Amino acid sequence: MEVLDDLQRSLFDALYTYRIPVAVGSIIAGALLLVVAWRFGWLEKARRHPARTGALLVLLLAIGLPLGYYTASPLFIRTELIEPDPLVEVVVPPGSAASAAPSRAPDPTGLADPSAQATESSSTPTSEPSAAPTSFAPRLVSTGEFEGTDEFHFGSGTASIIETAPGEYRLRLADFSVRNGPDLFVYLSPSKDDYTRDSVELGRLKATDGSFSYALPPGADPSDFGSALIWCKQFSHLFAFAPLKGA
Repeated sequence: MEVLDDLQRSLFDALYTYRIPVAVGSIIAGALLLVVAWRFGWLEKARRHPARTGALLVLLLAIGLPLGYYTASPLFIRTELIEPDPLVEVVVPPGSAASAAPSRAPDPTGLADPSAQATESSSTPTSEPSAAPTSFAPRLVSTGEFEGTDEFHFGSGTASIIETAPGEYRLRLADFSVRNGPDLFVYLSPSKDDYTRDSVELGRLKATDGSFSYALPPGADPSDFGSALIWCKQFSHLFAFAPLKGA
């Protein structure tokens, strides 16, 4: 099974890497096929059977057009997303509305007994001011710079693993940009520069540009990962990687 997986990855990786020469070669092969069809009278036979010819053309277009759009359209589509930085600590100031105790609801009739109010207020102990809430300070665990895998598949920006709460981590992509493509996902890999079977999928790529984050699975150990990857699942192709080093 591993051998088949490696062969499949090598095949799709080569097809995607050399998709432009493959596309040009397919066009040339199609033109040669038309010449051969004309020389051998296939076009005349097709003219005599328009229903069959039309059905064949519809089938070819139904397969070719969606496939062509799926593989080529990402080259012209760019998206941007900006999410809050998890390294920015949010602290609720003491005495603010968020930390204040709820006040007593007013008497809607306005007929409350003043003496009862006085008795209640005198019997209620004065509460001590609450201490300021302590907050966990997010810390940078590891970081690295993105780079593309070749001249066409570019990548730039910073990948950082941040501890946002005790034992909870997020991968932050900052000032990030990558070549768009079909079926792109974000992974953390034990390798410094490539995908492995032990890589952990964090989710589909949210945008081609910007700054955004992904939560690591519960129990994940940041020290197990050597790089962050932008990986095309459909064609088993690596678009960009960021080797991670301890902060």
